[in-house]
Amino acid sequence: MHIPNEMLDGTVCPVSAAVAVAGIAVAARFAAKAAQKPDALRFAAIAALIFAGQMINFPVQDGTSGHLLGGVLASATLGIPFGILALALVVTVQSLVFADGGLLVLGANLFNMALLGAGVGGLLHAFFLKRRVEGNLALMLAGWVSILLAASACSLELAASGTIAAGKVLPAMLGVHALIGLGEAAVTLVLVRLFDSKPATTGQWTYAAPGLGALLTAVVLSPFASSYPDGLEWVAERYGFLKEGAPLFVAPLPDYTVPAMGEGAVSTALAGLAGVALVALLGMALARLLLRARPQAAL
Repeated sequence: MHIPNEMLDGTVCPVSAAVAVAGIAVAARFAAKAAQKPDALRFAAIAALIFAGQMINFPVQDGTSGHLLGGVLASATLGIPFGILALALVVTVQSLVFADGGLLVLGANLFNMALLGAGVGGLLHAFFLKRRVEGNLALMLAGWVSILLAASACSLELAASGTIAAGKVLPAMLGVHALIGLGEAAVTLVLVRLFDSKPATTGQWTYAAPGLGALLTAVVLSPFASSYPDGLEWVAERYGFLKEGAPLFVAPLPDYTVPAMGEGAVSTALAGLAGVALVALLGMALARLLLRARPQAAL
């Protein structure tokens, strides 16, 4: 659901950028003042896992694919403020290093995936738990709804840009992403339950398991990702607003490949490995900065 530059225009880009920056700044403040904070290694490992997970497109139907958003996964394992920051880090690295999502529309992508996916998705998960919804069902519902929220926001941004009428794009986006959301719900449940289990004999489980998962996903599984267009691309092709323009800059690893090696399994695996390492290193640095802040009352 990464929006390219060519799909948005007008005031949508600067407004969404301002909202995204403000929202992420608030999340960073809450994270810095939180009484309970995730370990820096755990934050880095979860962020890297979400990056790797977003490389894996799975087929849905009618030649369409989807991939993990990871918002509820991040919030459930790290806490909502840190979950927002993890998604913000992943989406930014994807745009700057892999040309996945346009630079001019980075604010919209951050709003859709970090603030809505991890922020509102995390709040929904907490709300469901307070309403005594069974834990597994609460995770799955929040994960599914987070996809629909991001798809709805993307649709309204497209409509506000004059790209396509809301009455056309909203039903199409919600239709395909309702199916993608089922995959999101299942993956979120499995990964949260897996990484929340802490074997007594393995104290490093909370960061070693997601870190290993990120490496295996990026290196072993990513070359086998579905080549079908994702939900947004499929809708854009159907309604004729899928456009390709000249990039604003040359990304180091465009389309998750090593340019010198061209396309192929090895090129994708190496690009994925580089992305996992970069997200993990940046995540470690960010988390350590936030861990130094003096905690206040629990959020």
